[in-house]
Amino acid sequence: MRIGFGYDSHRFDAARPLILGGVRIEGAPGLAGHSDGDAIAHAVTDALLGATALGDIGRHFPPSDSRWKDADSIDLLRRAVALLKAEGYAIGNVDVTVVTERVRIAPHALSMREALAAALDIPVSAVSVKGKTNEGMGWTGEGVGLAAYAVALVRTT
Repeated sequence: MRIGFGYDSHRFDAARPLILGGVRIEGAPGLAGHSDGDAIAHAVTDALLGATALGDIGRHFPPSDSRWKDADSIDLLRRAVALLKAEGYAIGNVDVTVVTERVRIAPHALSMREALAAALDIPVSAVSVKGKTNEGMGWTGEGVGLAAYAVALVRTT
């Protein structure tokens, strides 16, 4: 068994749609980024790549490469899962915490869990997504952007 930790953060960008955990959330500002800005998918991707010592999201999908401009981050996650499987790993579970003052996560958590589970090829019961506030402190508390933290458990097959 191996454990990986992932983190991602993005500033809000009102000109873009908000996509988190593969789910489009209406009525909230989007996230700036080279891809679609899905901080949850990015954090999970990094947790998985970290658990398997396969680098990080920037190594596999660099923002300097125009192929990944506005990319669907759930597709990038699927590609990372394929890399893991090719190296002989299977995913056990994933746990995600999103820190944001501006977006309510709970109403969308099940849809996010379902989208992530499909991309990860694991049961929904093995995916957790929850939201927390920063009680008004720091840049997330001021509503400048949001942060996502993820931990993943993988095992060799």
